[in-house]
Amino acid sequence: MNSLLDLSAHAQRRQHLLASLEDAAVVLPAAQLVTHHADVHHRFRQNSDFFYLCGLDEANAVAVLRGHGWGSPADPRFILFVEPRDATAEVWNGQRWGVEGALEHFGADAAHPLGELPERLEAYLRGAPRIGFRIGHHPHVEPLVLRIWGQQLEQRQRYGGQGASLFDVSPAIHTMRLRKEPAELERMREAARISCAAHEQARQATQVGMGEYQIEALLESHFRSAGARQPAYPSIVAGGDNACILHYTNNSDRLGDGDLLLIDAGCSLMDYYNADITRTFPINGRFRGEQRALYELVLSAQRHAIGAVQPGSSSAEVHNAAVQVLVDGLLELGLLRGDGEAIMANHDYRHLYPHRTGHWLGLDVHDVGTSRLGDHHTALEPGMVLTVEPGLYISNRLPVPEGQPEIPNHWKGIGIRIEDDVAVTATGHEVLTAAALKDLQAMET
Repeated sequence: MNSLLDLSAHAQRRQHLLASLEDAAVVLPAAQLVTHHADVHHRFRQNSDFFYLCGLDEANAVAVLRGHGWGSPADPRFILFVEPRDATAEVWNGQRWGVEGALEHFGADAAHPLGELPERLEAYLRGAPRIGFRIGHHPHVEPLVLRIWGQQLEQRQRYGGQGASLFDVSPAIHTMRLRKEPAELERMREAARISCAAHEQARQATQVGMGEYQIEALLESHFRSAGARQPAYPSIVAGGDNACILHYTNNSDRLGDGDLLLIDAGCSLMDYYNADITRTFPINGRFRGEQRALYELVLSAQRHAIGAVQPGSSSAEVHNAAVQVLVDGLLELGLLRGDGEAIMANHDYRHLYPHRTGHWLGLDVHDVGTSRLGDHHTALEPGMVLTVEPGLYISNRLPVPEGQPEIPNHWKGIGIRIEDDVAVTATGHEVLTAAALKDLQAMET
């Protein structure tokens, strides 16, 4: 399966990366198959950096990118090592693009069978002043890269030259991935559209006594029937007190009358772009008093946080906007006490709200990119996409900070999170997941 984006986009990304690295050669391995049990593999999932730059969705391949700051102008700049065509293997596991496809379809300047990597890689790296490779992530290729690098160091030191440096190329790639291109945003809108429809169907189908797993099946059936590859992450379908477990994925209990249901689920498209949505609603169609008060508070916090998504703002400002509303509301409800600013400064709300308000989103659900550099928070720019997901989880799982009130029993067992995917635009923001309803009235219909 090739990228659903125009493959010229991958070529432009490679050119941009190499222009920024100038005199470097980059070795970028694809993902390998992962064993599920015995001789059965998990469904293949490509390495996101490899897919972003190459568009090739096959296991075991290795890309070599060679900057224009060294070597001859006629030297190949994009080289792919791939599994060769093999009729017997393809009968069992499906079509391969092979060397021919790497050249003709994916735009490689040179391509070789994967088995030739050990004998050819040294020549492609020879003379490079710098070699980019992510140490610790590709154990099947790392020994070869380190051996070649070590040999080059010895040769250059022997003849008085300066040895090549080895550096981590991923920050340069991740800086590019943080800012989505218009075509990428379109793919994320599609992931959001499919995921929103699944959430709406699941809410309308939910009834007291159903199994959490039945709602999970409805969600994931819609993902696949609408053309998505798979869930973007293990779906969370958490009724009642299970919603206070942030990454609950057992999805095995029955839905109780009077409880809330928290659903955190999104799809991943065939080219890996993701959505990530959370909605919480009453299983029997009506909030009770404590549930309603907390739901309105979380919804208000989310709206204030989304309003903070603007060019020049930061994810820290988005988080703080949510926390301010939550702390003020919890003080009014008596679930916190004291000075609001001191509570925020000391994080004395963390037993009720233990996580950040969001994360980057893209080819990975918790997508790459820094949120701060030293003391400076990363400024939001058009093309960045982040989730906005405040929540409250009222349980006795975390200790109550000294000076804060013990939680009355009638509040316990309520878990609420509301999450949307938000793109930064030139003038503000776009909520990609707005089609998944969240107003209190909609949650009771």
